[in-house]
Amino acid sequence: MVGMTTVRRAVLTLPAAPLGPDNPLPALHLLGGGGVGVGGTDGAAAPLVDERDRAGLPRDMARQLGHAPLRTLLPTRMRDGYGRERTPTAVDTIEIENDHLKVTVLPGLGGRIHSLLHKPAGRELLYRNPVLQPAAFALNGAWFSGGIEWNIGARGHTTLSCAPLHAAVVPAPDGGEMLRLWEWERLRDLPFQVDLWLPEDSAHLRVGIRVRNPHERAVPCYWWSNTAVPEDRRILAPADTAWHFGYTRALRRVPVPRSEDGTDRTYPLESAHAGDWFYALPDGQRRWVAALDEHGEGLVQTSTDGLLGRKLFVWGTGRGGRRWQEWLTEPGTPGYAEIQAGLARTQLEHPVLEAGEEVSWLEVYGPLGADPAVVHGADWAAARAGVETALAEALPRAEVDAAYERWRTVADTEPGPLLALGSGWGALEVLRAGHVLPGTPFDPALLGDEQRPWVELLRTGALPVPGPDAEPGAAPGPTPVSAAWRDMLETAPAEPVTEYHLGVAQWAAGDLAQAVRSWERGLKNAAERWPLLYCLAVADREEGHRERAADRYAEAFEAQYGGDPVVTAALGRETVTVLLGANRPAEARAVLSRLPEGVRARGAFRYLEARLLLAEGRPDAARAVFDEGFEVADLREGAEELGELWSRLTDEPLPDAYEFRMRPS
Repeated sequence: MVGMTTVRRAVLTLPAAPLGPDNPLPALHLLGGGGVGVGGTDGAAAPLVDERDRAGLPRDMARQLGHAPLRTLLPTRMRDGYGRERTPTAVDTIEIENDHLKVTVLPGLGGRIHSLLHKPAGRELLYRNPVLQPAAFALNGAWFSGGIEWNIGARGHTTLSCAPLHAAVVPAPDGGEMLRLWEWERLRDLPFQVDLWLPEDSAHLRVGIRVRNPHERAVPCYWWSNTAVPEDRRILAPADTAWHFGYTRALRRVPVPRSEDGTDRTYPLESAHAGDWFYALPDGQRRWVAALDEHGEGLVQTSTDGLLGRKLFVWGTGRGGRRWQEWLTEPGTPGYAEIQAGLARTQLEHPVLEAGEEVSWLEVYGPLGADPAVVHGADWAAARAGVETALAEALPRAEVDAAYERWRTVADTEPGPLLALGSGWGALEVLRAGHVLPGTPFDPALLGDEQRPWVELLRTGALPVPGPDAEPGAAPGPTPVSAAWRDMLETAPAEPVTEYHLGVAQWAAGDLAQAVRSWERGLKNAAERWPLLYCLAVADREEGHRERAADRYAEAFEAQYGGDPVVTAALGRETVTVLLGANRPAEARAVLSRLPEGVRARGAFRYLEARLLLAEGRPDAARAVFDEGFEVADLREGAEELGELWSRLTDEPLPDAYEFRMRPS
């Protein structure tokens, strides 16, 4: 027996594919513009709302739909350096445990709760992925399935999905120990914290969450807590209708549990296609969602009323959904669905967090049991009521509200020694603006190599200029893009490196023409030309100047070639793609052939090889690439490019290995 609750470091060994290096190129591609990679859905495009439903939208929902979409993913970088070869890997964890529950947290991977083990029953309450296989589902790429994840920033999986968070122990509201995770989210420039504690006599994990806006301006705010559960469950929430959003991009109000065709959508395996169901919980209704098995046993998530939304995501039983489930884990692993909870009714909304304000709430996760005959009965109202009664007995609503109030009294408590380290970006922002953030320290000691040029800009008014010993062909570091940094760059000495970063910041702000002027000024005197050429090439491509974009991509590749091989591979991939789009296969072949053999053997480049062979008039050779087999590790969710290319080669059905399409035919 454990007795009192403990919080301790541990190590978990899992088959894992290394994350690899981040993409060194700035993430300039405009969301909604298609990008240059392989496939994907686009979280920036505006949702469609059926006119029959528009009049029935709650006012706050109508106001927040499509509010403040991201232009780009700046200042973050794409995380696409991973592959699909997994080896046993030691992963740092932090365990929270009492006699009832054992919670395993991955502080180096977004603070993900990897496991929630109900000890008396020996039962895992979550879908626990037996491997760590990155896939391109996060806003900036790498993400992995399973467990409970904390999504902040904008619609989609957070850019911190595979990033480290700061972690430390703090006194819990009940006098025991509490694990605090915190970081600075860079898309919206918001600090946040996640406090996890387990009262000694409880089987339900408490999670206190706070997002703060320390700025003198309002900021769009987004939060969804996503929980993966086995898909052979019934998903119950206190609602009779839901907002359905699928790959047709239409938001439509539908009945719960049965759709118009009679399918019971509360059973994930009854849905043929992937989709989201945002439950329309009535005002004043207790917020909860549960995933219960055939015996009426499983997981419940509930919260204080501030966490407004509840959602079900399913992959569906179609070929694409099944293929994605296989892609994210190892063969033979059962599938999963996701139950989610968020600040708004849907993930298409971004509520406003006013200047100097914060938002906080409490979530609770743990086991729940109810009468299986009621849970799985035909009477939906009775099933909901049965689960809500069981929840009230196990965890009264008043107890959750009281726990939240107790947590608020310790939310500002300064943490003890760090158990894990996040990034230095929060420390840089605190250094710049003097933000006071009790409970979430961003110490100057956390500043690292990526922040040092910006510390120099703060102290001297100028960015350091690369010296003669700088590595040729290396990429400039990341660019902070907020208005404050942009203002400092505008008054700094106009060196080429400054013009590069100023242009990136202007581009992020939507001032595309001024960004181009900055890059053109920098190019005139630049010793290292390729970064500025690359930025101008992207600008040309986004503005529809296909030929000029192709010229500049080719010039940038030539100027960088022989430098940092990670840059060469990333730049080469984009250059070949753009040259093919400009119908210049001979030049594309010249670029591809200059890449190292190991790079050309990667799945993404085998896909480009097939495209190139087709453009060269060799469809049989392109088909042979498919027959040999390849895997594009950073294939985007819902990607259709593989199927489209296959259909240009043959009328045969697309093999299962390449079937990632999510939309209904």
